[in-house]
Amino acid sequence: MGVLERMLKRITDNYSKDPDSNVGKLLNITAKEIEDLRGTLDKIGDYRDIDKAEGETLDRIGYNVQQWRGQATDSVYRILIKSKIARNLSDGSINTVIETLAITLDTEQKEIEVRELWDDPSEPEPAAIFISVPVQRLNEIGFSLTQFGRLCNRIVAAGVKADVLLQGTFQFSSDYDSVNTDSEKGFNELVNGEPGDIGGYFGAVYDPADDLDLPL
Repeated sequence: MGVLERMLKRITDNYSKDPDSNVGKLLNITAKEIEDLRGTLDKIGDYRDIDKAEGETLDRIGYNVQQWRGQATDSVYRILIKSKIARNLSDGSINTVIETLAITLDTEQKEIEVRELWDDPSEPEPAAIFISVPVQRLNEIGFSLTQFGRLCNRIVAAGVKADVLLQGTFQFSSDYDSVNTDSEKGFNELVNGEPGDIGGYFGAVYDPADDLDLPL
């Protein structure tokens, strides 16, 4: 029900409630002004939301948490702001790292794996942790692999190194002379496949040697 309809419904029955009547036309003038004002207030409310704010309005949100934009786009800058807020509240524990990354990537915590490397059976490393996240989320939000690797190293506790693996859905077979038979992973079997056919994303590994500058 619009503003005009609600106004007409509230007047007493001795007045005409027809929108085309003189009373209805008079109330319609006020109703339009109220609707315009409500639209402005709704937009102001949206601009207070990190996921909806744009441009300079998003810069103001970043300023409140002391996170600068640099050359980041709006989509990447939103990640930086969310990460900064989460980092400000983080205690450096593995559970907090998982929560922070889930908030940053807007994904479920079960999609993120974090484990310590000091007791790794193949390559143990002190003061280091392993982080694995789905590369699909980075593709969707426009965050580069290098930028995300740097971000992870900012989220973990001081002095701790983060080795980042970005998991895709393609896999090699574990056997030398056979192929991967997992129906949920691999290339599409059809040249012109329909939506929902088998496919996925390649994984990636963060290489700090290929670093980019972002205000993290």
